[in-house]
Amino acid sequence: MTTLDTSSRSVPRTTIQSKTSRNIIRQFTPNWFAATMGTGIVSVALGQFPEHLMIFTAGEALWALNIVFFSACSVIYAVRWLAYPHEAKLVFEHPVMSMFFGCIPMGLATILNGFLIFGIPHFGNAAIAIASGLWWIDVALAVGLGLAVPFLMFTRQSHSMEQMTSVWLLPVVAAEVAAVSGGLLLPHIADTPSQLTVLLASYVLWALSVPLAMGILVVLFLRLILHKLPTASMAASSWLALGPIGTGALGMFVLSANATDVLTEHGLGLLANAISGASLLAGILCGDMVCGGSPWPP
Repeated sequence: MTTLDTSSRSVPRTTIQSKTSRNIIRQFTPNWFAATMGTGIVSVALGQFPEHLMIFTAGEALWALNIVFFSACSVIYAVRWLAYPHEAKLVFEHPVMSMFFGCIPMGLATILNGFLIFGIPHFGNAAIAIASGLWWIDVALAVGLGLAVPFLMFTRQSHSMEQMTSVWLLPVVAAEVAAVSGGLLLPHIADTPSQLTVLLASYVLWALSVPLAMGILVVLFLRLILHKLPTASMAASSWLALGPIGTGALGMFVLSANATDVLTEHGLGLLANAISGASLLAGILCGDMVCGGSPWPP
């Protein structure tokens, strides 16, 4: 005799949605912030063409979308730490996923840059105030994560030369990205003492990042020689090697363009030309490194 199995019950749609939401929160990781970083970079790039209305408007729309995206990622990740703290802490021991913490300040940097490009026409001085506040938050995140993640690499994680990839650069490069944003912010700061503080802080941020990033690139080149190309799953990370060189050059160009005026206003005119010239020279050297290093992405 054939019987009908009625033991299974249809699961209510609300239950399925609740489980899906919990899974999204429970499995959310910092690598999602790489998407906000990429979206923000594209929006800032499109914002460099104000004479082309369609391109500029597209950049502005992407910037607004990125604010929503970054905010959503931040809320979800914060909720994960509150709801699943023991699981969330495991990221500190992951040799790859922990590197993506560097994407958080870099994604935020694109948003504050957008306030200077797209926000000022709409919000005036309020946009500058918001960008200034976000910059200091970005600096704290970049410096904190730039020190904390390498410390975790030294003490809690397992690494080897063979498994090394360009993602090692992510937490290190965040500081030089903040330095670029500081240089972009300088012309908009009305308070003279604050200008000098931002200028000097930006130079320090650049120094915290670029030399270390150059050292990592040398080791990455050695890794290529000893262990050949990375696996297919990590192939896209090879292009990250161009980031610290290009951003390092941009940082020096931006700071050199504003250093003379800021330093002269503080009675440091004798040093202004020397520092500005040295910054320009460093930018040119980093630019040359882009040309020389681009055929060899680790």
